[in-house]
Amino acid sequence: MTITTTGRREQWLRPLRVQDVPRLRLVCFPHAGGAAGFFRTWGARLPEGVELYGVQYPGRQDRVREPHARTMDELAGPAAAALRPLAGVPTALFGHSMGAAVAHETVLRLEAELDGPLAGLVVSGRPAPDRLRRTEVHRGGEQALLADLRRLGGTSEEVLDDPALRELVLPTLAADYRLIETHRPRGLRPVRTPVCACVSDADPEVDREEAAAWERHTTGPFRLRVFSGDHFYLVPREEQLVEQVLLFCGLPGGRPSTP
Repeated sequence: MTITTTGRREQWLRPLRVQDVPRLRLVCFPHAGGAAGFFRTWGARLPEGVELYGVQYPGRQDRVREPHARTMDELAGPAAAALRPLAGVPTALFGHSMGAAVAHETVLRLEAELDGPLAGLVVSGRPAPDRLRRTEVHRGGEQALLADLRRLGGTSEEVLDDPALRELVLPTLAADYRLIETHRPRGLRPVRTPVCACVSDADPEVDREEAAAWERHTTGPFRLRVFSGDHFYLVPREEQLVEQVLLFCGLPGGRPSTP
């Protein structure tokens, strides 16, 4: 059976808020173990004209029968292909943790194909590509993975303590950890798209300096935003985060200003 371009787009992008006359498309890339629906609540915080999409990685939820991605190319390549036909409307990408790396790699591909910058790239909870910390949690098996999930928060104790629930979520988490821990950015060329780096003041995965280093990875405007909280600050600080994302993308009005 032939897979159409629309079919591929629907496979990777979940429309969480669609507008009749969109003026901005916000596309969100989830963290390790996450899914497109993680961003569903953002829709109620967006103004008229802003569409919201979540990226659905293979191996989870309605794509559970598909094999997990093993390399960044297997995520960023298809994501860029799915987004390419939507380029007629200004598009901004947001990614948290692993999702920040996938969003960044997707922007690199889209800029090469479209010969121009996107409306914005917002990277959250992730050091700059040249400041990555080398970790090997994926080599430690289930116990190492569970310990790291407890360290970061964001996964309920109910899931971590229930063997049946763990059996459902751990394969996806293990695959995502393996992918992001073995990923090595190539070239480190800067994007032309404006970049905003978001970080919390108590994130064990990234500090303010490591987040600020994203400035070296864009030739466009750069902003650093610091929030209170831990690695999953974006849940309790959702309202403030969405507001900052919109302001950075020029809503209301205008482009992000230069520092």
